[in-house]
Formats: sequence, C-alpha cells, structure tokens
Amino acid sequence: MSQLLNALRETLVLSKLSFHNYPRKGRKLLQHGSCSYPIKNIQLPLQGGLEVVTHVKSSHMEKASLCDGVELEAWPHVQTLREFPREELFAKVVMVRFDSTIFLGEKLDWSSQSALRALYTIKFLHESGAKVILVSAWSMKINPKLLAAEAVADILSSVLQLKVAALRCISCNMPLERKDLQKADILLLENLSNYKEEAANCSKFAELLSSEVDFFVNDSFFQSHKILASTVGVARFCYASMAGFSFEESLCQLKKTAKTNKKPYIAIIGGGNLNNKAAALQFLASRCDALVFVGQMSFQIIHALGHSVPPNLVELESQKAALDIVQFAHDKNVLILYPKDFWCVNQHLPKRLDFLPVHGVLDGWLPVDLGPSSLDEINSLVTNSKKIIWIGPVKFWSSSPYTGGTSKLAQMLYKQCQCECEITIVGGTACEAIKNESSSVSSFNMLENASAVWEFLKGQKLPGVMALDRAYPFEIDWNIAYSDPSRPLVVDIGSGNGLFIMGMTRKRKDLNFLGLEINGKLVKRCLDSVHQSGITNGYFIETNATSTFRSIVSSYPGELVLLSIQYLSRIIMSCSAQTRILTNQNIGGGCCKGH
Repeated sequence: MSQLLNALRETLVLSKLSFHNYPRKGRKLLQHGSCSYPIKNIQLPLQGGLEVVTHVKSSHMEKASLCDGVELEAWPHVQTLREFPREELFAKVVMVRFDSTIFLGEKLDWSSQSALRALYTIKFLHESGAKVILVSAWSMKINPKLLAAEAVADILSSVLQLKVAALRCISCNMPLERKDLQKADILLLENLSNYKEEAANCSKFAELLSSEVDFFVNDSFFQSHKILASTVGVARFCYASMAGFSFEESLCQLKKTAKTNKKPYIAIIGGGNLNNKAAALQFLASRCDALVFVGQMSFQIIHALGHSVPPNLVELESQKAALDIVQFAHDKNVLILYPKDFWCVNQHLPKRLDFLPVHGVLDGWLPVDLGPSSLDEINSLVTNSKKIIWIGPVKFWSSSPYTGGTSKLAQMLYKQCQCECEITIVGGTACEAIKNESSSVSSFNMLENASAVWEFLKGQKLPGVMALDRAYPFEIDWNIAYSDPSRPLVVDIGSGNGLFIMGMTRKRKDLNFLGLEINGKLVKRCLDSVHQSGITNGYFIETNATSTFRSIVSSYPGELVLLSIQYLSRIIMSCSAQTRILTNQNIGGGCCKGH
C-alpha cells in the first residue's frame, strides 16, 4: 500500500484524456463492449429493479420485464451519434450503414420520420467535418433503375444535395487507401448484396469494409436482427460504434411497446405463422390487456378455444402453441378477441362474395377480410384504449386483394390517436394503410419492417444492437458525488471493498477518487462508509467498467490523472500514452490494494 501511495504522490497532473485521438498505424482489433459517452434521453432497463441512486440525474429507473418478470436483456444502453462529441468527428473517417429501402425507393417518402432522420445522420456527419463512407445492400425490387453503384451514387447525390462518389474496392479485394478518400467528402461502396461474405459475417470481409475507418454508425435498424458483416463484423474493427439518428429513434419506438405506462393497452395482431411467433405473443399477453387477432393466426386461436374451424385453415404445427397462448392469456386475465364474421369468396365462383359467421364458414368458401360485426367489436375496444400496437397485415391468405378491413382499421386508429392514445404501427402493410387513411402520421410510432420487431418481442437479442458500443445509462451529477468536482480524478476499476480508495481519500485531499465495481452489495457498503465517514472526495458506482468506463469518465468535469486496474486482462481501453496505468503487476511485488 505504501508503495502505491508513493507512486500516486509522484504522479503528475496530466491533460484530460482524448479517447479518440488514435494513431493511424498499428490499430488493434477491439473486442466488443467498448463504449464512449453517456445516453441521456433513452429509457432503458436496469439491473436489480427499481432503486434510488443518488449520483444520477435521471428518473428513468423503471425496470422493463418479460413475461414473468424476466428482465429485458435485449436492450443494452448503446452509444448514439446524438450524444457523441461533435468535435471528435472532425477529420475522421466514418462508415454509415444506411437503409437502402429508405433512400432508394422509386419515390422517397418525405413524410417518413425515418427518412428525415436517416438524411440528417449523413448531413450531420458531413457538416461536422467527417469523411463519410456509405455502405448498404440494394436490389432492383426496390427500384428497377438500380444496378451499378454509380447509379445509386447519383440518386444519393440528388437526395442529399451533396456529391456522392462511387468507389470500387470490394470487388478488387483491395482495402480502402488514404488517396481514395480525396475523391469526395461522401463515398459509396459497392452493393453488398453481391457478396456472400456480407450475409456470412466474414471477418476478413468486415475488415476490408472498415479499412481506414475510424468510427462506425449503424443507421439501418431493420437489419439489426441479422448478423451481417456491415452491421456486426465491422464494429470489431472500428474505434467507436454507435447508432445513427434513425436507428436510435427506431430503438426508442420499439422499446415503447414493452412499457405498460398507459392502460388499457391492446395488441392488434395480423399475419400468420403462429408457431414461430408464439414467444412474441406470450410477451404481448404479459404486457397488454387484450389481444385482437385479425389475420391468419385468428383461425389457430379460434380452434384452440374449442370452436370449429374448416380443416384447411388449421395449422397442425401451431396447435400446441395456440393452446399455450390461450391458457397464458387466461391466467393473466387478458382478453382474447377474434373475428366473429368474415367476408368470404366462393372458390368455385371467385366473383361471388358474401359475409359469413365464424362458425358458418362452409366448404368451398375462403375468408378474405374482416366482416362488419368483427370490425364493430374491434372499434368498441379501440375506442376505450389508451395504448395500441398493430403488428401484421389483416390478411387471411397472402395474395388477397381485399383491403376493406385494413382501411377501416386504419381509420379507427387515426381517429383514436386524436384522443391522446399512444399507437405503434408495425409492418409495411399496416404503415401503408395508416399513410393512406391519415392526413398526418406524426402522431404514430411507425416501424415499417416487422422482422426485427418480432425478434425483439420474442425476447431475442438483436445482433445489430449488441454490436454497438455501450454507454452508462444515467447522467452523473458530479456535484453530488464530490464537494469539488474540478479536482483531478483517480479511478480504481474493480474497487472491491473500497479499502484502497477509503485510505487514499484521507491521504490526498487534493484529489477525487472513484471506484467502479460490478458487485452492487460492495458498492452499497462502500457508499455507506463514505457517508458515515463524511468523506467528500471519494465515490463508488456499480457498473461493469469493461463497457462503461469511457462513458462515465468522459463526463467528469476535471482531469483524469491516474487509473488503477484490478484485472487488466478484462479491460480493453484506449488511453492517452501519457496516462499512467497502475496494475497489480507493477505495484511493487503485487500489492493487492486490500481486496
């Protein structure tokens, strides 16, 4: 201990760390989990449930949970471009994974908030002085005119009102070079859908994509359920990986579906394949007051409730899952609403259309749309709701041309959103219906790709989210932690029982000491000791410093002068070369700091 105190007394006050002033050569592969700066405006779940934490300025302490109180672990606190220091972007090379369906459609939808935010991500980086490299995958299904990267670059130039230059390096298997960056401030790499290495998340391919890149910005949220080289692999080769503005907003909107802040909360569920979505339906049943089935899944639910259903409409592989959902909803006292009548078409006389009760669908008749009684019942439920999620199309077979039920449902929801009802619309069909029936879509939470949403509702961790850097979830009030937060800071990672910091606070009143410890019980004990001892230059935070160190320290108003690490092998950090790092190996024969 005395040797460590002597070393500390000899430590010079160094300039505050600049975490992104990295050398260009000798870059090492960074392990997943590094982070940079704190998120202030996104509410995310906490370990350990609801508790009062005195060192943060946040009321966002609600614990989000799955069906039976299981914590929502799919949502780590991620680094965002919004919170990233803008000055750090200047003269850096930033790769942006953009969503081709937003920018490259035959007609750009400027009413879409996703489009505006995606546009702002690129312009924000450009205006911040960064060199921007755009990457994505596109197909002629999006726009028949798309084929070569040069054509896409022209479209992007028109949309952004900035010059975008196409760059060929992937097909040549040649890493991006510094001279290539001089061709334009915004560059576009080749179509990733042409390379099987993209879907395989090939490490070498990801390294090729990220050559010369400093920071990675993912702004393609609806690819986040996939493991791609351009969304997951590249994050391992970049100094910082963060969410763009569109990605962040989609993340926030999706998280709202798990909150039960407004009641009654109903889920309107369309589409089919119940067996594959069973876990998601149980999640919705755990959060909602009613499940309203309006698509192919409704027949499986009707059958599970013991009612007769034409055999050709029953999915045998979904029977057990449907029974489980019905039982789960019953146990949770959740209402299940299914169609009471349908518009049906005669399979032998396709032009003959009639509405039949659910128990009266005859052989040779195929349900194609919701009947009038069903719509009236849904309307009564919608009118009394304060929160609604609509996910999946109102279709009973994939190529059905009948959309009357979809339009009427969209009209109901538009009317209800005028009554301060929080409504989330998920899926391309549902979003398109809302756009057609609403004079404004700004009142809705719109998530146009349902695949990532279904995976979230199943409780799956989304790879594209998990690949991003972490950020400490709360804004720290350093004025509460310390009597004088302008003093130089000493951080002890793995502070354990706090004996090292408690001793140092008495020896060096001119410094502030911060202990970062993952064990919450030890942190509470240390904070109690700090309070009882009247110490004003020592504090402890419960956190996993492997992922939140930068996020915490970067917000400190004073200078970081010394870092003590208990387990160096588990911490990957990029610190100023001048900063002294003390480990158990170089503290005079392995002094263990009282742990």
